[in-house]
Amino acid sequence: MGGTLALSFGQIEGWLAQYFWPFVRIGACFMMAPIFGARFVPARVRILLALAVTVIVAPLVPPPQITPFSAQGIVVTVHQALIGFATAFVLQLIFDALAMGGQLLANTMGLGFAFNVDPLRGTSTPVVGQLYMLLVTLTFLALNGHLALIETLVAGFATLPVDTTGLDRNALWTLVAWGSELFASALMVALPGMAALLVVNLSFGVMSRAAPTLNLFAVGFPVALIFGLVIIYAGLPTVLATFTQSLEAAFATIRVLLGLP
Repeated sequence: MGGTLALSFGQIEGWLAQYFWPFVRIGACFMMAPIFGARFVPARVRILLALAVTVIVAPLVPPPQITPFSAQGIVVTVHQALIGFATAFVLQLIFDALAMGGQLLANTMGLGFAFNVDPLRGTSTPVVGQLYMLLVTLTFLALNGHLALIETLVAGFATLPVDTTGLDRNALWTLVAWGSELFASALMVALPGMAALLVVNLSFGVMSRAAPTLNLFAVGFPVALIFGLVIIYAGLPTVLATFTQSLEAAFATIRVLLGLP
């Protein structure tokens, strides 16, 4: 005998509460996080990946006793989106810091006019900044940073569950203070090369005083470019070490935001 599947409105609301809000947090994180939120990753792939993670995680998360179609449900949705965006923002800032450091170094060595399309964002970026972005992206994947991000995000549902209370004031101030990492990491990457190139430019100034007829525009640019490329090559280990330290600090900040030990 055939039967019909009878679903009540309460059951549909319960399933929606159990799966929708974890999907909002995970999907918001994947839309902005490094690698996952890159321009070359289609939006459908991000949504499917977020759905796959949600299907695995949602049964382990106790659903809140809140009606999805209510004022409290809207508040919960906003909080989950903010948590996801904040988690991705902490990591994305590290990649932006490396791009900014490369741009500062490129401007100093005379490559400020050499722009290329950044495949991660789809915008024009100096070639040195794009070089650093590609290197740190490969380093991030080699260190299984994408898996660590998913693991930390999933563990956050236990310490920061789906509820009307999201990130508190201390967590928001921690997120604001983390913005200084953009300038700190950029300077750590670019400052050694900028200091070395400053010595090169000072030597050109001495040469111009000793030989006023010397055309520094014809000689100085290729010399500064060659020295800049040598400095970039010599500073690659420092760049990767700085990125690794910043990545550890980023995950520590994410754990603080999510209340993880």
